[in-house]
Amino acid sequence: MDMEPDLCHRALAARDPRFDGLFFVGVTSTRIYCRPICPARTPGRDRCRFFAIAAAAERAGFRPCLRCRPELAPGAAPVDAVGRTARLAASRIGAGAMDDEGGLEALAAELGVGSRHLRRVLRRELGVTPVELAQTHRLLLAKRLLTETAMPIIDVAFASGFSSVRRFNALFLARYRLSPRDLRRTRGKAVADGGVRLTLAFRPPLAWDAMLRFLGDRAVAGVEAVAGGAYLRTVAIGEARGWLKVEPDPGRHALRVELPTSLAPALPRVLGRLRDLFDLDARPDVIDDHLGRDERLRGAPPGLRVPGAFDGFELAVRAVLGQQVSVRGATTLAGRFASAFGEPIETPFPGLDRLTPSPVRVADADLGELTALGLVASRAACIQALARAARDGLASLEPGADPVVAMEDLTAIPGVGPWTASYIAMRALRWPDAFPHGDLVLRKALGGISPREVLETAEAWRPWRAYAAMRLWHGSGKTIEPGDAR
Repeated sequence: MDMEPDLCHRALAARDPRFDGLFFVGVTSTRIYCRPICPARTPGRDRCRFFAIAAAAERAGFRPCLRCRPELAPGAAPVDAVGRTARLAASRIGAGAMDDEGGLEALAAELGVGSRHLRRVLRRELGVTPVELAQTHRLLLAKRLLTETAMPIIDVAFASGFSSVRRFNALFLARYRLSPRDLRRTRGKAVADGGVRLTLAFRPPLAWDAMLRFLGDRAVAGVEAVAGGAYLRTVAIGEARGWLKVEPDPGRHALRVELPTSLAPALPRVLGRLRDLFDLDARPDVIDDHLGRDERLRGAPPGLRVPGAFDGFELAVRAVLGQQVSVRGATTLAGRFASAFGEPIETPFPGLDRLTPSPVRVADADLGELTALGLVASRAACIQALARAARDGLASLEPGADPVVAMEDLTAIPGVGPWTASYIAMRALRWPDAFPHGDLVLRKALGGISPREVLETAEAWRPWRAYAAMRLWHGSGKTIEPGDAR
């Protein structure tokens, strides 16, 4: 968003929720920064400073408002106006990448740049360093945990990504001018049953029922399920194991997330993956306005999103299993695959008892174990080659990868064609412009035209072609997931 002060102040005065998360306002008289929807009296233009991200406001010496709680603001849209490297780095840092072993150097290598270059890019585009951005994300997550859970403060520190309680206390006091214990006394405890419950905000509308139908039809038995209007799944990230439940938060533009404390060490990554899975950083107002100009794309429910992937390898395997078979058939195979190769786990939900298979386990399996599930030899070999590529870092299956390069790497694997690579790019890589132009259902929805004509037609839908594909699939009502040969 353009940070032109008069424009931002008009949006602030209007308290228009469409601007929530697009900028923050620092009030010079109080040294507090707020969301544009804050219920406090609107400050005069001369007392306002505007920032694109919360980290920039904190770097300038402002502390977060306790009324509007900037940590609850929805995230930035995937194509908001920052450089691609800066956007991807900021997204990965928000998901806890700087908390992993290797820190900045590992993140820079993942993005294919040097660490010095990454520092320069983030400072130029966002006005902060990678460390400052990571610190703000950690502090804001800690603030949420202190406010909304009964977790001990020491656990909050480590769950937020801090390796030292002393460092956590010192930075919290320096940034917010109060201690973690002071904040907990001020706000009280919201949950006292030993679990963790948080909310994830989004910009309305969100077609939740359509999202659940899509995910429910493709849910891997034992790993994930849809029940009672909620999404359930098992989770394995690093050494952390557990489960989660996600459902709408009544009366708010947010999803409510429930998970056990066993997942606290991986909390930033869990929340980041959920934002990707439910496409919570989308700008439905912008997307719907753009695609709604084409009558062929009208009729979809407002806020139709592109479902992402909680686990990139899980999604990639599901895409291969879905080649040339019905959704139900692919789901049956995926359930057998999880039962055979996934670790067992106990959860409070009946039938949810398997972790998603890891690339390492599948890469080391005997090919006969895969064909015993009912797979033809060529498809079993494709899945094993995919697992080995993921294990060895030869194929990127997570958001942040260059989608063009990633798709080239994927199609180099025998059995992975353009349709499968595009589908993975749509959902696992979170590329909003991915478009499987050879898809039979898309071609039929557009009048039976050729793949080349589909591509030409889709030019007008860029950079939201993935959302256009979802609209056409939704409107077709088909239950086929066409593969590369269709």
